[in-house]
Amino acid sequence: MDEIRTDQPSLYDEDVVAWAEQQAAALRALGARPDLSNALDWDNVIEEFESVGLSEIRAVESALRAMLVNLLKYFSTPTAQSMRSWPAEIVAFHATSSRRYTPSMRQRIRWNGLWRDAAKLAAAELAVWGKLLAVGLPDENPFTPEELMGEDFTLHWALLRLASILQNPNDHH
Repeated sequence: MDEIRTDQPSLYDEDVVAWAEQQAAALRALGARPDLSNALDWDNVIEEFESVGLSEIRAVESALRAMLVNLLKYFSTPTAQSMRSWPAEIVAFHATSSRRYTPSMRQRIRWNGLWRDAAKLAAAELAVWGKLLAVGLPDENPFTPEELMGEDFTLHWALLRLASILQNPNDHH
């Protein structure tokens, strides 16, 4: 009899989004078999598995959006009184998003949409205080997913990247 190895991380531990998709596909195949009981509500069970992956993606997107909002506010108004908390919040949101991020999320996150949403939200939050978002920011996300999620991401590096883009708008990435 084969032993079950517990020292190997499971797909669930490594990439819960890929795991949820794999489980949903397996359940679809089981649900299509006429020889199995129809006592299970296959469609809703499958939807629950898929929602696990979607929930993880939304959590990462939420933390990334908050990180980018704070980054854009800090970049746009570095002398604002309220900016003191933004660097710590950027670090915290980066830690949250990078800890929860898995490789299968890369193709599922709308990176440019996330950037545009963050810019709109940052502009709205700054407007409350009579401040403006920096002019000339790109419409497309100037950071690659690997840069945003990487261990080397720092506030200083991100600020330099944004400043460089404003100085050379045709030369980013």
